[in-house]
Amino acid sequence: MENSIINSNPTLRDLNFDIHQLNTDKYIETAKNVKLYVKDYGKGKPVILIHGWPLSNEMWEYQIDFLVKNNYRVIAYDRRGFGKSSQPWDGYDYDTLSDDLSEIIEQLELENVTLVGFSMGGGEVIRYFSRHQGKGIAKVALISSIIPFLLKTEDNPEGRPKEKTEATAASIHEDRIGFLDNFGKIFFGVNIINKPLSTPLLEYYRDLCSAASPRATLQCAESLNTTDFRDELHTIKVPTLIIHGTDDKNVPIEVSSEKTAKAIKDNTFIVYEGAPHGLFYTEKDKLNKDLLEFLDS
Repeated sequence: MENSIINSNPTLRDLNFDIHQLNTDKYIETAKNVKLYVKDYGKGKPVILIHGWPLSNEMWEYQIDFLVKNNYRVIAYDRRGFGKSSQPWDGYDYDTLSDDLSEIIEQLELENVTLVGFSMGGGEVIRYFSRHQGKGIAKVALISSIIPFLLKTEDNPEGRPKEKTEATAASIHEDRIGFLDNFGKIFFGVNIINKPLSTPLLEYYRDLCSAASPRATLQCAESLNTTDFRDELHTIKVPTLIIHGTDDKNVPIEVSSEKTAKAIKDNTFIVYEGAPHGLFYTEKDKLNKDLLEFLDS
């Protein structure tokens, strides 16, 4: 449709207008009856932003604007089951989610891509490398990532107890919106003395999470909490940026990024002192600066 619009408009054609300078959004069919909502903004080397659980691409608001202004093409999409994407009953395992990512890369014919995975999105990044050989990827950024393995086991004693994961699922079953309301406060480090964002903005992020299907919310929680990526980290053979906050109560740095930084050879590990899980907002200026420096390097 986009090409036909340009070809039929002599003004755009005469100006030799590049479609990627337009602010465009679209749906990409990644599997039968599954269409993902995709934003594709700007012009330059492509950067794919993968959102966390249980948010949607809108969490990247401040990063999209910043990166486009700094001459990068930014692609941000809603994972299946979230935001404006299709909400199928199944397909919330990391194999399927990484296949969705692969389809986006293939159909947009992207090369020399930087993948940026936040929290749960780090899993898609790693699985894309182990399952799709990292095709087309030049760099990786893992932000507040759940990588490599969150579940407590005999060989992962620092992990999250299974009982806690089960309690979370029960809370979502009982009162999903109430759970999300409390979850957001922990996510951004809100307490009696610390209010890093306004109440309306906190409620906005809660509403973004509420748009996800209940099934996807539960299934993806299971995937991010129980998938073991430890044996896949060696597949990352591109420059990698790792950023994590020391006050992350959702994904403690000790069980996640500290271990990842030891396993991926070519990495830059930046620790944000006192930052919570949702540092894409609370530390947005610093995060944008560090991301741009990494992209430009």
